[in-house]
Amino acid sequence: MLDTLKQAVNPYLPSWEYVPDGEPYVFGDRVYVYGSHDFFNGDVYCMGDYVCWSAPVDNLGDWRYEGAIYRKDQEPGNDDLQGNLYAPDVAVGPDGRYYLYYTISDDCTVSVAVCDTPAGKYEFYDHVHYKDGTLLGKSGKEDPQFDPGVLREGDKVYLYTGFCGYGDKSRRGPMCTVLGPDMVTIEEDPVFIAKSSAYSSESDSYYGHEFFEAPSIRKKGDYYYFIYSSIKFHELCYMMSKDPREGFEYKGVLVSGGDLHIDTYKPAEKCAYYTANNHGSMVQIKDDWFIFYHRHTNGTNYSRQGCFEKLTPNADGTFKQAEMTSCCGLKPLVGKGEYPTYIACNLFNDIDMTYVAWSGWMDDRFPKITQEGRDGDENYGYIANMRDSATAGFKYFDCKGIKKISVKTKGYANGEIQVKTAWDGPVLGSIPIGYANVWHYTSADITVPDGVNALYFTFKGQGHLQFASFVLE
Repeated sequence: MLDTLKQAVNPYLPSWEYVPDGEPYVFGDRVYVYGSHDFFNGDVYCMGDYVCWSAPVDNLGDWRYEGAIYRKDQEPGNDDLQGNLYAPDVAVGPDGRYYLYYTISDDCTVSVAVCDTPAGKYEFYDHVHYKDGTLLGKSGKEDPQFDPGVLREGDKVYLYTGFCGYGDKSRRGPMCTVLGPDMVTIEEDPVFIAKSSAYSSESDSYYGHEFFEAPSIRKKGDYYYFIYSSIKFHELCYMMSKDPREGFEYKGVLVSGGDLHIDTYKPAEKCAYYTANNHGSMVQIKDDWFIFYHRHTNGTNYSRQGCFEKLTPNADGTFKQAEMTSCCGLKPLVGKGEYPTYIACNLFNDIDMTYVAWSGWMDDRFPKITQEGRDGDENYGYIANMRDSATAGFKYFDCKGIKKISVKTKGYANGEIQVKTAWDGPVLGSIPIGYANVWHYTSADITVPDGVNALYFTFKGQGHLQFASFVLE
């Protein structure tokens, strides 16, 4: 399995790592991703300290742990650790240092930490403030601050913030505030660049996809791209403008955590993976653009993992919505060897369900990706609770001469796993499944057509199956 995982797969970090809200940047010859830090079996969002991972631009399957870069107790007044570190962003200052912008869960201001290197030990620097010292978020002129996204151009830093619950009239929309060269002092007061759902109308280009949270900003050519999570939660949308403070027009969805709106392999509004919120951004790596986002695991809102997909640009500067894949939208995975099931990009059953339960946990009717042990234990993830009709999909493989497939399973289950190349396609063959107390392999002679294919595994039978990996031979 280690050989197969040297390829770029989703999630791109080890299956025991939970780093959502990813903001990717290329510094030098490496891609660095900054995000919040969930725990396996976490009780709430963002329970951990900030960690950083990086990969060489030439090999997006070779991610390196850079360590913890900023701790919760470094925020002034957070010695009791009651404030969790929410989604951060990073910008390089005029002085060449790296500035980390963040909010904590029990405050409405923007904090900034600084470091001489992209992934070194950051130290608290200051809070974003007006020239009179009043903190942004405390003046009464703006909405509470949340999810900072930053872009520096020359001596100006454009800071985008906001959280707008559906129909909440106390939140007016996402804000843009201009900071000066010290990276924290406000030079131009906040302006609202779009309306929240409480104030939008059908004349607004983003109607039905209004801003919810997760503001992020990028520039490509002459255009600023404002990326955000919409009121639908699962989708990362974007608007474009040639002015960073006004004129943003909605352009579409970059990625959906359930592949909603994608109709290339299923009906457009069929949800192909259980969703909740989403957060991420775009980055150019060499000649290509990618969208980073996160998925939900363990049947809960609070154990999220980072994924990314390659984007397909259009001539007018827009992008096609990226399809969720196991191979990050890059070259297909080698159609030989053993693959862990935690790289499933599709997971569903015959019960239509888009969101994980609002209580935080899904009930036992639905499959989920999980792991054994506790948070931090380096155990491969697997799919648990596959009941009758549960389907796991993996895209895509370069299939050549596959004549046999084995599956690694356990659990109180009796039936078969059907193998297909489309979620609703013909069954290529079935692998018998019986009751098992420990992980074990069962096999069947199954021929997969040569070429680039998806692989779908559907359990048919009684009981609940745990599904760890499959082997292509």
